[in-house]
Amino acid sequence: MTGALVTAALIVGALLLTLVAPHALARWERLRTVPAQGLFLWQSVSLAGVAFALFAAPVAAATLGTDYPRLLLVALILSGLMLARLLWSGHMVGTELRRMRAEHRALVDLVGERLPLAEDGGAPSPAPAARQDKVSVLPQADPTAYCLPGRRDRIVLSQAALQRLGDEELGAVLEHEHAHLRQRHDLVLELFQVLHEAVPEPVRAGSALEEVRLLGELLADRGAARRVGAATVGRALVALATPGSARQVRRRLAALAADPAPAWLRHGLPVLSSAVLALPVVLLAVALGGF
Repeated sequence: MTGALVTAALIVGALLLTLVAPHALARWERLRTVPAQGLFLWQSVSLAGVAFALFAAPVAAATLGTDYPRLLLVALILSGLMLARLLWSGHMVGTELRRMRAEHRALVDLVGERLPLAEDGGAPSPAPAARQDKVSVLPQADPTAYCLPGRRDRIVLSQAALQRLGDEELGAVLEHEHAHLRQRHDLVLELFQVLHEAVPEPVRAGSALEEVRLLGELLADRGAARRVGAATVGRALVALATPGSARQVRRRLAALAADPAPAWLRHGLPVLSSAVLALPVVLLAVALGGF
């Protein structure tokens, strides 16, 4: 009986965490006030959902035998589909991301120019020169700023962005992008992209992926604000805003201006995240112990 109950719990847990939880978390806007803890919760829920699905078949096979053939079949199908889609998604997403970054990096190296420093006759450097040798400027009319992670990482700015930004605001933008590179947000987002693609398209939560990306931006905003101040980061956001980015800019400005999150949220979320992540392992131990 223990094996049947644990198998059923694993199946239900997998369905809840992969199909229901992403929609619910995407609507929990309070997480934007604690982006680091929020991303940890998203990671825990996503990885726990995968673990629930992958553990279902081994537990069922080890504990049920032929006593519950339908439950065994459901467990085998769920684990098999999750494993197959994870492998496919990981290969496709990883390969495509690295191909696109390599091509983009080659293009930036070809047409980009070095960010002007004070000794070149440019404005005073808003960041240490040792960090500015990784900054490239592209002759684009749209105000953009982003980073290209990897072994030869760099930050890319458009000429239009430089024209819009003052020295302090430029420093804020560089600190924001350095935070992305330093904390390897690209790996976090790649994990979510893989998990997102692993879920069948009809039941994917597009809002969940959008919210995770927003939390990554908010986390980098926090890193920049600690160095140059929230007001400077806010001015930089406004300076680079476009009609297409207005919605995200409003959300990021609201998060910068929000009151500090209460202690229960800051300290409670890591506990909740750890409990969610541990739950499938606990169920696995219960099943194997009972077996």
